Amino acid sequence: MLTRRTPALTVVVVSQIIAVTVLGAIVVATGGWSEAGPQLWFAAAAGVVGPAAMLCFYRALALGPMGVVSPLGALGGVVVPLGVALVLGERPGLLQVSGVVVAVAGVVLASGPQTGGAPVQRQTLLLTLVAALGFGSVMALIAEASHTLTGLFLALFVQRVCNVAVGGGALLVSVRRGNPGLSEGGMGVVWASLPALAFVGLADVAANGTYNLAAHHGPVTVAAVLASLYPVVTALAARGLLGERLRVVQATGAGLALVGTLLLATG
Repeated sequence: MLTRRTPALTVVVVSQIIAVTVLGAIVVATGGWSEAGPQLWFAAAAGVVGPAAMLCFYRALALGPMGVVSPLGALGGVVVPLGVALVLGERPGLLQVSGVVVAVAGVVLASGPQTGGAPVQRQTLLLTLVAALGFGSVMALIAEASHTLTGLFLALFVQRVCNVAVGGGALLVSVRRGNPGLSEGGMGVVWASLPALAFVGLADVAANGTYNLAAHHGPVTVAAVLASLYPVVTALAARGLLGERLRVVQATGAGLALVGTLLLATG
């Protein structure tokens, strides 16, 4: 909704600057600097990979149909951390395996997959796969970035600083190429949108932070699948806030995701 009034890159950069400011204050207040160590490289990598993946995702959406790009992007968000967990030795039970399969199917369907239409360009598929790998890698990296609550604030701060650096560089390149950095309303629109931009930035931080905690308190296989349910939330929010009608395939996906969640919780 924000990007309807302000360029997407500006929304990303401003929201992350707000997140950096808040996290910086928390790190200073909690003495988070004492937790600095080699594990922060995981946070820095997540901060570089995340914006790069998002830029590839946006580019893929501009080139190809959302019904192909969105499900593949969502699938990557769960396959990578799930694969890492299995390689590291996690072995979910039968009910959990069933829940994983059903929930992943629900995520893909909730994203509104498209099977008909014109063939998808190779460049679109390549960009989508890079984005999907990036989304999943961020989840895997942030899970390893810290093992304490105080250290987690520092890790999230480092991640966001890298986000701002990469996003700001991309914004600068975009402006130099002649693309607008602001809407016609200028900075006035940005100032008026600060509460919403703050919510976007801080909700993103909360998502990464709680995923880190979930991955340390239970099986990563379960945490990764449950965290990947965001397309269901997006579809339902679009229905409730924007009045968009869910396609049958999306409603089916939301239902399957709920069933998969229940199986995971039972297992």
